[in-house]
Amino acid sequence: MDDPYGRALRTGRGPLHLRRLSPAAPPGGTGKPGELLPLDVERWCAAPDAADSGVLDRCAGSVLDVGCGPGRLVAALAARGVRALGVDVSPAAVTRTRRRGGAALRRSVFDRLPEEGRWDTVLLIDGNVGIGGDPVALLTRLRAVAAPGGRLLAEAAPDDVDEYLTVRVEDAHGRHGRPFPWARLGPTALRRAAETAGWSPTGRWTAQGRRFLELRCPVPERHARRPDATGRPELP
Repeated sequence: MDDPYGRALRTGRGPLHLRRLSPAAPPGGTGKPGELLPLDVERWCAAPDAADSGVLDRCAGSVLDVGCGPGRLVAALAARGVRALGVDVSPAAVTRTRRRGGAALRRSVFDRLPEEGRWDTVLLIDGNVGIGGDPVALLTRLRAVAAPGGRLLAEAAPDDVDEYLTVRVEDAHGRHGRPFPWARLGPTALRRAAETAGWSPTGRWTAQGRRFLELRCPVPERHARRPDATGRPELP
């Protein structure tokens, strides 16, 4: 086994792909085994583009970037004076993020994270809604990470797909990593999964052919009705 993803992040160059190893599961899957899905390594390793700027401008408060990759968004937020942390399972991703001036932690989003329940903005960009192969489980997990009333900025697939598959990362020389579950959701499927997980859609936009959703974490009753000085709950 090799680590073509780590090598690509260290060099900043592709080509790099996800190879489908299984048919995409219904209801929205149409891909066939062997198909290659391109990964945009050069864009990830470059400075944020205009579409990224639309995401950065919507970040408020503290920001957690889930699957931060080489850290372009975390570093850009740090340069703006925003408190931001990236998490990624790839050592190369964490190293490159830190070298760019961003803070990053090597950890799965499904493990215990710093300041759980207090992140004002959570980012799920560059197809990372596919992490774990179960978007509802991922989005449910992120509800526990976000602060009450916090926002999630998530990027959908450009096409209106809804598929669950097994993939591996592969480079132009056929070197590849281990298989793992993945998912691809277009805007309709992503909104449906988010609502199932308890998020409330509050906006959507398109930039440079990329499609994004903004979602809000619900505010529990105990936060909405805080006691006043007499100990009685205030009306919302």
